[in-house]
Amino acid sequence: MPSKTYTEEFKRDAVAVYENSPGASLTTIAADLGINRATLHNWVKRYGRHARTTITTPDSSSSASVTEAERIRQLERQVKRLQEERDILQKAAKYFAEGDELVTRFGFVDDARKTYPVKRLCEVLTLNRSSYYKWKSSAAGRKKRLLSDAILGAKVKVVFAAEKGCYGAKRVTAELGRDPKDRPVNHKRVARVMRSMKLFGYTKKRKVTTTVSDKKKPVFPDLVGRKFTADRPNQVYVGDITYLPIAGGSNMYLATVIDCYPRRLVGFAIADHMRTSLVQDALAMAKRQRGSLKGAIFHSDHGSVYTSHAFQKTCAALGVRQSMGAIGTSADNALAESFNASMKREVLQDSCTFTSQLACRREVFRWCTRYNTMRRHSWCNHLAPNVFENQNEATLKHAS
Repeated sequence: MPSKTYTEEFKRDAVAVYENSPGASLTTIAADLGINRATLHNWVKRYGRHARTTITTPDSSSSASVTEAERIRQLERQVKRLQEERDILQKAAKYFAEGDELVTRFGFVDDARKTYPVKRLCEVLTLNRSSYYKWKSSAAGRKKRLLSDAILGAKVKVVFAAEKGCYGAKRVTAELGRDPKDRPVNHKRVARVMRSMKLFGYTKKRKVTTTVSDKKKPVFPDLVGRKFTADRPNQVYVGDITYLPIAGGSNMYLATVIDCYPRRLVGFAIADHMRTSLVQDALAMAKRQRGSLKGAIFHSDHGSVYTSHAFQKTCAALGVRQSMGAIGTSADNALAESFNASMKREVLQDSCTFTSQLACRREVFRWCTRYNTMRRHSWCNHLAPNVFENQNEATLKHAS
């Protein structure tokens, strides 16, 4: 078997291991290193602590003479450095148990800086020292923001609960702005706080088909053209019928009349049928609310109740001009469709049906009434439709 050859560096490292292992015997160290005891003994005599030698570096043509003691000190420093890195990483692993985020690493450095130098900690964790100091200098402001967010979160939760989870960030912001004592808050900050608290307004949509067109009936021209706006109240109205599912398989129906100027629900009717009298009742309520509908436009889809002769007579008697969008195009009556979707989403929330017809009538009536007086509408600058109309009424009178 060919004899093994060892480099000068290996021999010196072997001797250094032996001399820096108190209590260890030559036999033990030799066995650990896979060499003969006598060989290690000879190396110790030749390269021991009191021996001197000359090391020739491979990258230089000249040689430098160093003592073995200096080399041992270098190895000791290297071992100490590796042990320190190991200790830091072991402690960091426990600290990062819930996730190694940048902020968490900064926090670990701050907690461990009394034990290890900041420079060394940042080096081991691959952090920029200046970033850590910037993070530390902003701690007071960060704490202040956390406290401010906690206070805001409590207020947001109160509003969110009061609205039964129906309000999103913008409506919650508008509700918070009611108290003049409170400082104004940006809706983006409210949205961030709501996300952190996992508070989200209901956004579920339910597809509904209640339009039963009668192609034999006359079709009225589209006088709105998807422009659901008006210069003043009592000019343009939109209406629709939506179904309200009841437990057990039956349905109730809601007919609406909405003023396009303030988005106000001026007329509505709830019944367990979808006959013409349902939409007539809704239009009659609008007439009572406004006093007169003469000259106003009423826009709807091509449902048979809206094209019926009875409803046409009602509109003619009230001086209302009928308008209809294209068949099968919900966008032509988007305002009414949007109202229906919001109502069902906010009233039913996670339920699929109402428990009974009585409960349905009561809950929908309450929501429709509150829609005008309390519910904030984005079109109305996050004011309730009644409030928006009243605030603009003086302006309209002055302009006329």
